[in-house]
Amino acid sequence: MTTSSLERLRSELRQLAEPQVRAQQERVLSPADDDELLGVRVPVLRKLARSYRELTLDEVDALLRSRVHDERFAGLLVLAEQVRITRGAERTSLVDFYLARTDCVDNWDLVDGSAPVVLGPWLLDESLEVLDRLAGSASLWERRIAVLATLALIRADRYEPTFTLVLALRGDPEPLIHKALGWMLREIGRRDERAMVGFLDRHAPELPRITVRYATERLEPEERARFVRRR
Repeated sequence: MTTSSLERLRSELRQLAEPQVRAQQERVLSPADDDELLGVRVPVLRKLARSYRELTLDEVDALLRSRVHDERFAGLLVLAEQVRITRGAERTSLVDFYLARTDCVDNWDLVDGSAPVVLGPWLLDESLEVLDRLAGSASLWERRIAVLATLALIRADRYEPTFTLVLALRGDPEPLIHKALGWMLREIGRRDERAMVGFLDRHAPELPRITVRYATERLEPEERARFVRRR
């Protein structure tokens, strides 16, 4: 693709923007003062990313460096499309590209839309040391990337990395991390309720209350109350 492809993508984003979606973004994302929100729905962004997955990394980088929130999201989804169709050293290069630009992944929707589908698939065949580094970061978003990336492992029935991160980040000061931990525990429970309940039996009293609440949303009311009361 040429530079004109990048400009066409930017033009399409503006054509697909919806004022009511932008208003919702403004309410839920708490954007930085220099962020511009267009108001493009996430399913629309995903469809657009599939059409533009042949963008070069320089073009993806231009999107990620943009102060237009929807452009950054589109760039991350293009990157996810490229990760999906690559393997080996080429996929590693894409993940390295992503990890070098986590400063551009600067809101919860960008993390949640990219970490499980960019970093996550790579973790299935590679070392998990990067999770420790991200979890120990001063950046809220890098810590959330670590947590959300384990969704790919959960879907492969590998739960221990998530359990390890829950314990490592249980004292995190940010509610967005507490919620992410609970979400990932709930995802484990969807696949293996016994594993999730067993973990909570051992550790619920030491976890943030919101983590336990999120984790137990799908349990029977009596079972859920048993854990929530302990918090």
